[in-house]
Amino acid sequence: MSEFYPAVAIAVVLNYAGVILVGIVVRVVKEFDKRSQTGSPLNPDVQTLTMDKFLDDIEREKPSRFTSQLLRIATDNFTHLLGQGGFGAVYKGIFSNGTLVAVKVLNGSSDKRIEEQFMAEVSTIGRIHHFNLVRLHGFCFEKHLRALVYEYMGNGSLDKFLFHSNKDLGFEKLHEIAVGTARGIAYLHEECQQRIVHYDIKPENILLDENFFPKVADFGLAKLCNRENTHITMTGGRGTPGYAAPEVWMRFPMTHKCDVYSFGMLLFEIIGRRRNLDINIQDSQDWFPRWVWKKFEPGELGEIMAVCGIEEKDKERAERIVKVALWCVQYMPEARPSMSFVVKMLEGAIEISRPSTNPFQHLMSDTPNPTAPVYDTSNGTYSTSAYDSDPSQTVTGTPIMKNHEIEIAST
Repeated sequence: MSEFYPAVAIAVVLNYAGVILVGIVVRVVKEFDKRSQTGSPLNPDVQTLTMDKFLDDIEREKPSRFTSQLLRIATDNFTHLLGQGGFGAVYKGIFSNGTLVAVKVLNGSSDKRIEEQFMAEVSTIGRIHHFNLVRLHGFCFEKHLRALVYEYMGNGSLDKFLFHSNKDLGFEKLHEIAVGTARGIAYLHEECQQRIVHYDIKPENILLDENFFPKVADFGLAKLCNRENTHITMTGGRGTPGYAAPEVWMRFPMTHKCDVYSFGMLLFEIIGRRRNLDINIQDSQDWFPRWVWKKFEPGELGEIMAVCGIEEKDKERAERIVKVALWCVQYMPEARPSMSFVVKMLEGAIEISRPSTNPFQHLMSDTPNPTAPVYDTSNGTYSTSAYDSDPSQTVTGTPIMKNHEIEIAST
C-alpha cells in the first residue's frame, strides 16, 4: 500500500502539469487569434518570416519575366532543339538552380501575329494551375526575342507514341493519358473563373512527362470566354484540319464544344494508333472515324478490336473509348457531352448509352446535299436539313441519354 501513494502522487502531478500545458497552449492560440483580428503585432521575427515565405510562394506562382541573356545562357544559345512548327521552335534549357525548362521562341509572319499568340498564352495558361495543364514558368518580351518558358516534359508529345516508331505504350497507359487529357480540358471549360476554349486539341499538343503523365499544352489559339456568352463568333478560322469541329471551319458561331469534338478525334487516333486519314495504309482509303462507325453500328466491335490490335484484357476500355469518341464527334454541338461527363464515361463511373445517331451522316455519299448546321438565334440551337427528315434525330436544347438518365449539359 505504501508503494501505491507515490504512484498516485506522480500521476496527479503529471495530470496537473498536462492541464497547465493545455491551458498555456489555449491562451497562446487565443492571443494569436486576438492579435490577428485586432491588428496587434506578433513577434516581429516570426511575422517577417511568415510574410517573406508567403510573398516568395506568390512570386513563384505567377509567370516570371526573363531576360534574353538569361534564356540564352539557360539554352546554351538555343542549341538543343526539341521541336519546330509554324509558331517557331522549342529549345531545352536548364536554369542555375537545376530546373529544366522548354523555351518556345515565337516566330511569325508579322509582329501582330506573334503578339496575339504571346498574349493568348500568357493570359490563359499564365493564370491557372492544374495537374493536367503544362505550367508556364515565365516569358521574355524584348525587341529581338519573344519567348515563353514552360516546364520541361521529358517524353515530348503524344503523337510520336501513336504515329511513329515509338509505339511502345500499352493500351492501359494510353487510356490513362486519355483520362488525364480530358480532366485538363474539363478544368479549362468548367472550373476556371473564365471559361477557356483551347481550339487546338490534338496529339502534338498533349505533352508527357518522364512518367507519361499527360498535360495539355500550346494555348496560342486559346480564348477566354465569359460563361454568360454561350456562343463565340470569330473572324478567322482556328484549329487544325482533321481535328476542328464542323462549326469551326464553316465559320458558324462556336462554343466550347468544339474542344469536345477535337478530343473525340484524338480518341479515335488513340484507338487506332494511326492518323485518322492515312493514305499510306493499304486497303484503307476510308476515313478512320467513319470506318469505326460503319463497324460499330451493326455491332461489329470485334472487327474494330482485331484491326486495331486490342488485346482481350483491354477490350472493355477500348469499347468505352469508342463509344465516348462517337458521342464527342456528334455533328450537332449540343449533342456532344461536357468534358466532365467525358471524364466519368472514360473512367467507367457511369454507363455509356449506345450512340444511335450517325455523327458522319452529313458526309455519307448516300446523304443528298449535306448541309452545314444552321444556327437559330431565337433559341440558341443548331439544326440542319440532314436531320430534319427524321424528327427523332433532330437535336435541340439539351439532349438526354434516356437509357441511363444522364443529362448532357450544352453550356
